[in-house]
Amino acid sequence: MKRREMSVAGSFYPSRCIEIEDTIASFNAAPEGVQAPDFSPRALISPHAGYVYSGFTANAAYRLIDTTAIKRVIIIGPSHRVYLRGASVALHETYSSPCKEFEIDREYSQTLLRRYAVLRFEPSAHSEHSTETQVPFVGHYFKTVSLVEIVYGEIDYNDLVPIIADALQDKESFVIISTDLSHFYTLKEANLLDAVCLKAVGEMNMKKFDSGCEACGMTGIKALISAAKKLNMKSMVIDYRTSFDTSSDASRVVGYMSALIG
Repeated sequence: MKRREMSVAGSFYPSRCIEIEDTIASFNAAPEGVQAPDFSPRALISPHAGYVYSGFTANAAYRLIDTTAIKRVIIIGPSHRVYLRGASVALHETYSSPCKEFEIDREYSQTLLRRYAVLRFEPSAHSEHSTETQVPFVGHYFKTVSLVEIVYGEIDYNDLVPIIADALQDKESFVIISTDLSHFYTLKEANLLDAVCLKAVGEMNMKKFDSGCEACGMTGIKALISAAKKLNMKSMVIDYRTSFDTSSDASRVVGYMSALIG
């Protein structure tokens, strides 16, 4: 278990580094969109579908981050394949990706494990696409960083708040919360549901999340927004779209959002 192996390379994202770089270059070749936020981002909410569907939305936010002082990236996402009570933090030595081999910050991860009873190391949880899909973007935009991977299952979002709050206050750490939005509604229905999520994140309104927002990573979003509110941070939604933008199928769509917090 020395290496956290890739599990969705070649399906969710390209398996060859040059293809990843070409994909990101194609995203960045699009006309300029959202201006940079008026705060220094400390965290990112990013989607985790295949890059053909959600990569542009993720990249729109990644490209706005000042990564200069960041030495550690903490990626937090929901478990889709393995049932978990609580959450698992990776204790491998390295994390594989097509472009580079990352060091996992085992010292930081072990500290989290000792400090928070809700965490353990469940190796089977770390073949998770919600977290893994973020890694090629990290490799492109964050030049020299170590990784911390946390995959959560059945857990109260409040149990993640102190973990995230500590990271937000560490100037050398950056937090990525992975989530998609509504799943398999018509385009019209998805837009209505997702609008609630966008408003809740943009306004940092915790009550709004319970007014129709649907997201597979709701636990992570709530934990991040709650922690950020305690620290008097701001939030800015960067991009939103659905699978319809790629597939032209309006009958069963998935929603995607990216946002920055700082």
